[in-house]
Amino acid sequence: MTQIDSFWGLSQGAAAQCLTTQGTQSTRSTGSTYTFEEVLREAAKKEEKPAFSRHAQMRMCERDITLTEGDMLRLREGVGKARQKGVQKTLVLMDQRAFIVSVPDNTVVTAMEGCDIKENVFTQIDGAVIV
Repeated sequence: MTQIDSFWGLSQGAAAQCLTTQGTQSTRSTGSTYTFEEVLREAAKKEEKPAFSRHAQMRMCERDITLTEGDMLRLREGVGKARQKGVQKTLVLMDQRAFIVSVPDNTVVTAMEGCDIKENVFTQIDGAVIV
């Protein structure tokens, strides 16, 4: 099963049939339309936990940053809020930790905490979310 199939609990055949259904489109605010497949893929993406780049994994290891399941849920919710606002790269502040996330890729690019956050300038972001 593909990721979308398993997300909706459908067999491959049922999912393929759903994805090829004609006439299932919703209107975008720009006047163009989304296909059912695009809507389904976007819904599945919103439910995924963010991935961590190699750089972010190294920084988290070096800085002894760990995340609980609750932290991951908060991070995912923060990324979701940024996505709803059309943010491409966001700063997610959570307690004494900061994460730079590429929203379209759903990937944490870097992470820091505590004194590393103080007096730091965050560049190349177009939004911030505090969770």
